[in-house]
Amino acid sequence: MEDCVFCRIVRKEIPASIVYEDEEILGFKDINPVAPIHLLFIPKKHIATFFDLAPEDEALIGRLHRAVVQVAREMGLEEQGFRLVANCQRGGGQLIFHLHYHLIAGRPLNWPPG
Repeated sequence: MEDCVFCRIVRKEIPASIVYEDEEILGFKDINPVAPIHLLFIPKKHIATFFDLAPEDEALIGRLHRAVVQVAREMGLEEQGFRLVANCQRGGGQLIFHLHYHLIAGRPLNWPPG
C-alpha cells in the first residue's frame, strides 16, 4: 500500500533502526517506546489486520514468530521474558493498519494490560 508507513519503511523510504530483516520479515525499534526494549515486527507483505490473513499467509506468520524468538534470544531475553502484543482494529488499539507485533521487555510488565 502506497501510503502505509510500515510499507514505506520496508521500501526504505522512511529510516528505521532495523534489528532483523530477511526476505519476508522486518524487525525494528519503535520510535515511541513504552519500555527499555520495544521492537516492532512486521511482514513485508502488506496485510492490514488479522482479519485480512489468507490461508497462504500461515507460513509467513510462523516465520514472523520465529524471527521474534531469534531476536529475543540474541538480546538475552530468554530468562527474563518479554511480552508480545498485537492490536487488531481501532477498538483493539491498532493505529497503523499493517499487521505488526510489539515485543516489549526490559522492565516489569503488569497484568492485566490496558
